[in-house]
Amino acid sequence: MSPDIVEVRNKQVIFKDYINGYATVSDMVVTSDATIRLELPKNDDSLILTKNIYLSCDPYMRNRMNRTMEGNYIAPFTPGSPIVGYGVSRVLESSHPKFKKGDLIWGLVGWEEYSLIKDTRTFIKIQHTDVPLSCYTGILGMTGLTAYVGFHEICSPKKGETVFVSSASGAVGQIVGQLAKLFGCYVVGSAGSKAKVDLLKNKFGFDEAFNYKEEQDLNAALKRYFPNGIDIYFDNVGGKMLDEVLRNMRVHGRIAACGMISQYNLDKPQGNYNLLMLIMKRIRMEGFLVFDYYHSYPKFLEMILPLIHEGKITYVEDIVIGLENAPAALIGLFNGTNVGKQAVAITNE
Repeated sequence: MSPDIVEVRNKQVIFKDYINGYATVSDMVVTSDATIRLELPKNDDSLILTKNIYLSCDPYMRNRMNRTMEGNYIAPFTPGSPIVGYGVSRVLESSHPKFKKGDLIWGLVGWEEYSLIKDTRTFIKIQHTDVPLSCYTGILGMTGLTAYVGFHEICSPKKGETVFVSSASGAVGQIVGQLAKLFGCYVVGSAGSKAKVDLLKNKFGFDEAFNYKEEQDLNAALKRYFPNGIDIYFDNVGGKMLDEVLRNMRVHGRIAACGMISQYNLDKPQGNYNLLMLIMKRIRMEGFLVFDYYHSYPKFLEMILPLIHEGKITYVEDIVIGLENAPAALIGLFNGTNVGKQAVAITNE
């Protein structure tokens, strides 16, 4: 090895093996056994070497812990290899024409201190650094684009319409609700604690919010907040909530199926009993993946950046420090322990 080439320890979060049921911290292991040479292999013109700064914890990652999932849009994690998710990184070396040393980027990286990236298709160069870099795990990254696409492009809102957002204090929900309010809609959100309900009403400006865990009858709760029905439902949870929402949709309502976090840890997903409402009320329900809308990212940035700078939209992050705390942060998504966007700062620099 050349004396100029540094080989360093590379702390990683390793996925142990495929699981059934609820994911736990013990399904991952944090190790410093791996090493990495801080140089690129020769004779390859499409690689980048990154130092990872922030990692994003997202509910869809639970599905990648299954051995197989019919129709899944992304491959399962590989047992014995690092967890993979969205993150913010700095380019240390590059042989790729789109990226150069020193660039800040966001995209899919390993849960590790350093990554050698062979597939750069998910990466976007960060052009705006007048906001915290952690924003690119959330409001300016995949999360924000998801909220924008789901609300504006999938649901095609009209001013004055009624909007319901489930898991509304989460990474996507908090943005959807604020976008809907800015558009001139009446917005109600559901969350899993009094503190989160207060956050929705007092910080994010929702018209109303309720704790679904305290509601014995979800149908009655929805009728209380939407006596004339729901025009737009932004669904992050699926399950019983979706079933009751279907009963309360208005004719020609729209549902953006973004996520179904209530189902991810179940061996046998819950069925829905009110799908007939889709026909009777002529409801349009559409699932979507943010990967299909990367072309909308410049338009999204053009809209969201001024709102951030002018203080018209706010964003709450829940950031833990250190890879050793990453497994607990990810599992916390399914227990409702996080408030806002859950992310991991690899160091506290």
